[in-house]
Amino acid sequence: MTTYLISDLHLDETRPQITAAFFDFLRNRAAGAKALYILGDFFEVWIGDDDDAPLANQVAQALREYSSTGVEVYLMHGNRDFLLGHDFAQRAGATLLPDPSCVTFNGQKVLLMHGDTLCTRDIEYQAFRQQARDPNWQKNLLAKPLEERRAIAAQIRAVSKTMNSRKAEDIMDVTEDEVERVMREHGVQLLIHGHTHRPARHPLSVKGEPGERIVLGDWGEHGWCIKVSEHHLELMHWPIG
Repeated sequence: MTTYLISDLHLDETRPQITAAFFDFLRNRAAGAKALYILGDFFEVWIGDDDDAPLANQVAQALREYSSTGVEVYLMHGNRDFLLGHDFAQRAGATLLPDPSCVTFNGQKVLLMHGDTLCTRDIEYQAFRQQARDPNWQKNLLAKPLEERRAIAAQIRAVSKTMNSRKAEDIMDVTEDEVERVMREHGVQLLIHGHTHRPARHPLSVKGEPGERIVLGDWGEHGWCIKVSEHHLELMHWPIG
């Protein structure tokens, strides 16, 4: 059976065409799959599992219907939706997946990541990430009223966009030394991640043996996925809209 991997859909009320494209993906392209892995930044922003916005409920329902057909659905945190919790996962019929995680496809051990931790040259972001993943910081944020959290999230996004516009392109891409380090640490020759919005297949060497890093694309003008079938792995894209 086939397995699909996607990331960086950045689902948001202001981009209904992406939500529609995702629902179509579930109904058609990914129908009858063995598993679906969503490797972070599924939502543009996530302010907590108690979010009562229609989009959150619509997506949870669509995933629940999809998983009820027998598909295993896995969710990994991204830098935009790191507050996704077990309540949403349960509503969606999904399982939260640690970042990083190792899985096996066609007998090969594969490392799955969102990819933000690979961008070690982005010192400012890594400092924010360390703060945002602190349980106490998250607990304090989630204790605030929904409207206050929405305002905080909007402020964080605005600051992030301003900061990113001033950074050199290579700073926001992965560091090759970090890629090799994590692949060595986990004993893999294949790494799959998203985050950078630079879809490609990169051949490399790990411990003197041939390996590969595959980067998933973000959903905008195109949808992106990796399709894993028996003895074959393919990075695919198609037009949206």
